[in-house]
Amino acid sequence: MTTENILKKINQLRSELEAHNYKYYVLSSPEISDFDFDMKLKELEKLEDEHPEFQDPNSPTQRVGSDINQEFSQVKHRYPMLSLSNSYSTGELQEFDARIRRTIGEAFDYVCELKFDGASISLLYENGQLVRAVTRGDGEKGDDVTSNARTIRSIPLTLKGDSYPETFEIRGEVLLPFQVFAELNKAREEAGEQLYANPRNTASGSLKMQNSAEVAKRKLDAYFYYVLGENLSEDGHYETIQQAGEWGFKVSAHTKKCRNIDEVIDYISYWDTARFDLPVATDGIVIKVNSRRLQNNLGFTAKSPRWAIAYKFTAEQVATKLESVSYQVGRTGAVTPVANLSPVLLAGTTVKRASLHNADIIEKLDLHFNDVVFVEKGGEIIPKIVGVDESARQPEAEKIQFIRQCPECDTELVRNEGEAAHYCPNETGCAPQIKGKIEHFISRKAMDIDGLGQETIDLLFSQGLIHNIADLYLLKAEQLTVLERMGEKSAERILKSLEQSKGIPFERVLFALGIRFVGETVAKKLANKLVDIDTIANASYEELIDIDEIGGRIAESIRQYFDKEENRRLVEALKAQGLQFKLHESSLEGRSTRLEGLSIVISGTFEKHSRDELKKMIEQHGGKNVGSISKSTSYLLGGSNVGPSKMQKVEKLGIPVISEDEFLAMIG
Repeated sequence: MTTENILKKINQLRSELEAHNYKYYVLSSPEISDFDFDMKLKELEKLEDEHPEFQDPNSPTQRVGSDINQEFSQVKHRYPMLSLSNSYSTGELQEFDARIRRTIGEAFDYVCELKFDGASISLLYENGQLVRAVTRGDGEKGDDVTSNARTIRSIPLTLKGDSYPETFEIRGEVLLPFQVFAELNKAREEAGEQLYANPRNTASGSLKMQNSAEVAKRKLDAYFYYVLGENLSEDGHYETIQQAGEWGFKVSAHTKKCRNIDEVIDYISYWDTARFDLPVATDGIVIKVNSRRLQNNLGFTAKSPRWAIAYKFTAEQVATKLESVSYQVGRTGAVTPVANLSPVLLAGTTVKRASLHNADIIEKLDLHFNDVVFVEKGGEIIPKIVGVDESARQPEAEKIQFIRQCPECDTELVRNEGEAAHYCPNETGCAPQIKGKIEHFISRKAMDIDGLGQETIDLLFSQGLIHNIADLYLLKAEQLTVLERMGEKSAERILKSLEQSKGIPFERVLFALGIRFVGETVAKKLANKLVDIDTIANASYEELIDIDEIGGRIAESIRQYFDKEENRRLVEALKAQGLQFKLHESSLEGRSTRLEGLSIVISGTFEKHSRDELKKMIEQHGGKNVGSISKSTSYLLGGSNVGPSKMQKVEKLGIPVISEDEFLAMIG
């Protein structure tokens, strides 16, 4: 292909992928399968890798993010991001309306918008291209999170059509949908980690993560509600937002233009209950004067616009009786207390249970049996007890004490210093832990065993056919076909999938073992650095924490796992069945120790390789990637546009700066 044809093909793929991305994430009406999308993306990645001269920061390939740490720089907002005045009653809204009418003296419309509960963000576009994304910060300046924003699929990198202004800003809210939030917390619970409190805080924290590749995994969403610029074609705020939807932005279909304050109050009344059916968190309604001309006439106070106000929903709270507290044991041994409540209607659903998280929460609430408790939905999703009606407490009520023994196997519970949860240490003899580890092992991101699920695992365990993950590979067709709801075809599918899983790469097998705190990313780091299971099993605490992104807690957990003889025997049994416990030969090609003991910071843009490629090269030759400059940094690998603050720090500490060519010469 000629250079011209290659560029034409690249632009065609970019255009197709952005169109499919818009249909999937904004319109929720995909036209092609995930597989077909991925194949087109891989084709584009290959072409861009082979022709770096055509790299574009707004290419669809950049949505996966980079795993190189970054330091956020502060950016001053062109237009201050002011907060809104809050109201909590219809009376306050009517006072707001009266003030507006006294000032304006002419007919006008309001616009009502759902007030999304997430992290505010402002995007700058020039000539239809995303240039910069900045958090709200203090309203005057915020953090530049452009690389993270590019990973959010509902943020367009290149706009549709040609009716948008040459330069403009658009503001919106970055959100974590309830379903994604629940999945994240489920994974953290399985890993024995503290649960996230609510979707809003988690979205905000995700947007500020240093590793954009990790941000991409969070599946953040974004809705937009305010366009700012000098050359907007419409006077109406509502009309401009509808235009923004045509440009490719995700805007709420529930935004409504209202003729008077009575219609505004009707809108609020409807959404006070209908909000519980939404897939994302909302905490109120924003009311704005529609005309930008009138907005300019009304102006601003020092803190907020005079032409807008927020109506905040009161969190729905109900009182009910605490009947008992039960305890659940997860696969890592973490014991979670659960409050069993007298059924009560809350936010459109009947609530019977609420998580108490840990012993500290029980102590803080000072819970007693048969207490009347107040329950809310935290972040509109998870029921939680927020208080106790002590006046209704019976004098003889017994205080709830966290249990001392495991509710499943009676083993004495332990609580590690600095951790909130209690644990059952009997990981090889406690049924929920054993079954939980097997369920994790067969899961899609681990060994991906087809035909096995929670019910089948329960059945196999209760029949004594499996006692650990290695026993799965000893199953025979005649053992399976006699089980309830298990025919020959089902048995054949399970056995075939188990056999195929022996080809699963080492890093996924390591993740599947279920070592506490060793998730997908950590498993990849360990596998790439230490190459095989024996090296990992015998690595010292000091050797482990020297690996990029492996901290003391993870290193200690790995050591504890392999210090147990039963876990070593389990690994040997899996080895005997033919599972992969060493990196594939293709991953080992070209490795050396040329950079052994060197810590290298990467900054700027490069001509021959992407930053991700350079990072892999550093690891491949025994070096360590670090995200920030310190006394222990060996080199700054600098491209063009290295941040001035980094250069000042490098000069101050006397750290050598090497170019891309010098680095490539170092590794031969």
